[in-house]
Amino acid sequence: MLPVPKLFFGYARDLTALYPFGVGAAGIVFPERSTPERIFELIAEHRPTILVNVPTMMAQMLNHPDAASRDLSCLRVCTSAGEALPRELHDRWLDTFGVEVLDGIGSSELYHIYISNQPGRARAGSTGELVPGYEAELGDNGELLVTGDTAALYYWGDEEKTARTFDGDTVRTGDLFERDDDGFFWYRGRVDDLIKVGGIWVAPAEIEHCLVSHPEVIECAVVGAQQNGLTVPRAYVVARRQLEERALQDFVRERLSPHKYPREVVFVDDLPKTPSGKLDRKALRA
Repeated sequence: MLPVPKLFFGYARDLTALYPFGVGAAGIVFPERSTPERIFELIAEHRPTILVNVPTMMAQMLNHPDAASRDLSCLRVCTSAGEALPRELHDRWLDTFGVEVLDGIGSSELYHIYISNQPGRARAGSTGELVPGYEAELGDNGELLVTGDTAALYYWGDEEKTARTFDGDTVRTGDLFERDDDGFFWYRGRVDDLIKVGGIWVAPAEIEHCLVSHPEVIECAVVGAQQNGLTVPRAYVVARRQLEERALQDFVRERLSPHKYPREVVFVDDLPKTPSGKLDRKALRA
């Protein structure tokens, strides 16, 4: 159970607006585009007890030049959803701010978090355990299928997508996972993000988690790109200093299967973001 909040602050506008009413709390909703500076300002002004965040913004907050001096002691917990939370980022957040992170995943199709870490038993790098009331199984390639009473009936006006996604109370999430012997789920990417390299499916999230563990990499994103008529992994990297492409390629080769290394590394000053602060992969594929 999450601690009962006095003030709830985060990205999920519906969650920030509706959940607090159920527990006698208040939420912070602001019209400006999310930036680390604005989030730090609102935390200092309102002293919320729960922060709903996304990993991309967590990384930006950690990389802010004044991060170490920011006071987040009012927060009892930070919840993370919407993107994969790499273990390295989780550990850095805990070391810097001392605030427990509870990663989890939900969807509009089920309108609820169905896998989540729990206070006091969070496992860094894992998305957590099944939330009571839901069942799950792993289908082809590890695609997560979730069954629960909160499942939607259909997509309005889209029979084809409805047939692909819903089977009674079961939802094909499109998310790839592994499940360990203790019942914890480990995110491996999206079905529609998979890249077929040399006849083998590669999950960009795995390469991204490897690259972001490099001490000089601030954030990165991997997408499929065409090279000499073949689809290969291309990495977009924001680095602390100038790096050699070959150095990062070798870094991945040493840690993952050889065919998973990015054939091209593009160094950028920033990665495109959606208005909610999530990584905009579509912009990178354009």
